[in-house]
Amino acid sequence: MKYKNELKKAFQISIPIMMGYLVLGFAFGLLLVSFDYSWYIAPIMSFFIYTGALQFLAINFFNIKVGFVDIAIASLFVNIRQSFYGLSLLKRFKDTGKLKAYLIFALSDETYALLTSIQDDESLNKKWYYFFLLFLSQLYWLIGSTLGAIIGINIKFNTQGLEFSLTALFVVLCIEQYKNLQNVIPFIIALVSSISTLVFIPSDKMLIVSIILSLVLMFTFKKRIENE
Repeated sequence: MKYKNELKKAFQISIPIMMGYLVLGFAFGLLLVSFDYSWYIAPIMSFFIYTGALQFLAINFFNIKVGFVDIAIASLFVNIRQSFYGLSLLKRFKDTGKLKAYLIFALSDETYALLTSIQDDESLNKKWYYFFLLFLSQLYWLIGSTLGAIIGINIKFNTQGLEFSLTALFVVLCIEQYKNLQNVIPFIIALVSSISTLVFIPSDKMLIVSIILSLVLMFTFKKRIENE
């Protein structure tokens, strides 16, 4: 295989995501079929939508029969954060050619956290290394969600609390980012922004407001963050 080394390295690096996505995807599949939806909806959503937070939310949207316009607006607010942190990868994805469209599509919070915390191996073809890393990550999610849905229709599980599994993964990634950066200021900003919006902003607008507030504070304290 021409890009064997790139695939091997991408698999090694993506093992933490594999451990998280198989479990989280499984939880999503279980939760989906617990609402009496067909099992095949799980792999379809994981292939074409592939956004964990929105897929979990979509189950509730379907259940309460939310309109398409409302779903579109909610999807924009949930995923607009990717347009902010995705900008920092434009230079890294500059020479990826025809693969760029898929790399943009497959970028997730977890793969972004991984890409910004690992050191690139100069001996690898970066274009295919990035492709394999993101492709494997989506494959883990697809396998996990499909297995969860198939097993869920045959074995009954108590799915109470499963929706918290995504939050748990974000907490772990946050800890890993701190270990890598050793800079507490961005995390204090995130904490202040989250608590402030939780207290003063309606829940349906909390995400976008907290992102904007975090960006404002990050730019305000930019020099201090860089000095740290």
